[in-house]
Amino acid sequence: MPASQEGYTWIGSLKLGDYSYSNFRDIDLLKRYVTSLYFAIITMTTVGYGDIHAVNVREMIFVMVYVSFDMVLAAYLVGNITALVVRGSKTEIYRERIKNLLKYMDKNKLGKDIRYQIKDQLRSPYDSSHTDSAILQDLPSSLRATVIENLYKPHIEEVPLFKGCSMEFINQIVNRVHEEFFPPGKVILEQGSVVDQLYFICDGKLEEVVVNEGGPKEAVSILNPHDSFGDVSILCNIPEPYTVRVSERCLLLRIDKRSFSNILKIYFHDKGKILDNLLEGKESNVHMKHVVSEIKAHIDLQEAQLALRLNNAAYSGDLSRLKSLIRAGADPNKKNFDGRSPLHLAASKGHEDIALFLIQEGVEVNISDNFGNTPLLEAIKRGHDNIASLLIKEGCSLTITDSDTILSPSIARGVLNSKDYDFRTPLHVATSRGSYALAEWGNTPLDEARLSGNEMLINLLEEAKSSQSSEFPSSSQEPSAMGNWELPKDQNKYGVVLWVPDTIDELIETTVDHLKLDLSPNSCIIVTADAGKIVDVDMIANGQKLYLITTQE
Repeated sequence: MPASQEGYTWIGSLKLGDYSYSNFRDIDLLKRYVTSLYFAIITMTTVGYGDIHAVNVREMIFVMVYVSFDMVLAAYLVGNITALVVRGSKTEIYRERIKNLLKYMDKNKLGKDIRYQIKDQLRSPYDSSHTDSAILQDLPSSLRATVIENLYKPHIEEVPLFKGCSMEFINQIVNRVHEEFFPPGKVILEQGSVVDQLYFICDGKLEEVVVNEGGPKEAVSILNPHDSFGDVSILCNIPEPYTVRVSERCLLLRIDKRSFSNILKIYFHDKGKILDNLLEGKESNVHMKHVVSEIKAHIDLQEAQLALRLNNAAYSGDLSRLKSLIRAGADPNKKNFDGRSPLHLAASKGHEDIALFLIQEGVEVNISDNFGNTPLLEAIKRGHDNIASLLIKEGCSLTITDSDTILSPSIARGVLNSKDYDFRTPLHVATSRGSYALAEWGNTPLDEARLSGNEMLINLLEEAKSSQSSEFPSSSQEPSAMGNWELPKDQNKYGVVLWVPDTIDELIETTVDHLKLDLSPNSCIIVTADAGKIVDVDMIANGQKLYLITTQE
């Protein structure tokens, strides 16, 4: 370029302060190089400041190409740096999913409606990941629990399903709920499906729809904030009776079935209130009659199970568990399948502490089971005198509807001289009831043994008969269940209670010594009340009455 035209170049027209770059060929080479490098870097890194000002067409073209290249390079560098910084972030994953999803929808030519639904579905988890609960994951558990309680407790307390429940139960529910967003049109629960989540509405609106066979969908109810759904299926263990779908974008709290069931096991007294609230809420809806019947059936089952647990605690003598069940709302007067109350079982098993606690709780002491037995009769039959006395002090009366059934177990066991609570034997009962055939059987024990076909019993009784015949030749009687031994008037009318020794001879000698009888042990035998001779100590039962008889003239 001629020297006369140097002013038509960017450097020839450049003027910085008082210094002019005209006649730039005469300027030092280093200064020209630094000036060119400065403007090149400034132009590449900025827009609108320090740019090269083109003063001819060639410079304009060069500047346009240079700046365009600068923008592409800057975008490339910024994009790569950003990708390195945010690699693996949820935003990048979400965008990658959307990108792949758009390719898939374009490839399969899906309609607009399904496109919107798929996008909303993908967006919901992304939105929910930015909720307050997700942010709180980095906090300590104690602090997170406090924050969650402040966030969700006001919503849970307003849920009609939990009306009247304890505050401890509410706090456990609050600490285990999770937050979720759902877009409009989203179906959350399908009719007939098995539900594993219980939902509470914080914001938005949903509707319950029943799908009739071969017919259109029919809206059953509208769900508003503080309502719950999935409760019928979880509490009654039945399939979901309705389809639940979102009408307006909503925020829900959910708790999984396992956590909810575990909480109910601990706070089982609140389960009864929950079932009552559930029944109250569904009875007002005419479309839910079949659901009401399911709820009532489950309530009956719940009461039966609670009564069974109460009776089990009374039967096993577990006082602490019995107290916890009653304080949790169990009815101590509730009967089981055969009409027996916890007091029946406590009296039968001899658990005095259980019986005393039940009486203090105000249970009915004269309650009868399906067989007409009262707790007092159970205590007397089992020989629990302390409980019987306790019941009598509380005004319990003794009523017997069928005296035969009281002694029949003893008769079946062969204890024919057993006595009931008023010291009546089976023969007393038979004669008092006019049972002539029973009293007139007249069979001896040996006859009954022969009828039963028990060889061991037959041999034993025949041996006893032979021993009796040899010891008492003047007697022609066999061992009888109706024997009644009377002492001579000149003999002592008291006996002695002894530990049974190892042999029958030792027992005879010990008895003679304690009674101070002037008899030789060799001339004495021991017999039962049925006139049966005892030949071995193993034949003696605990508490059995025995008689010492001499064979001396």
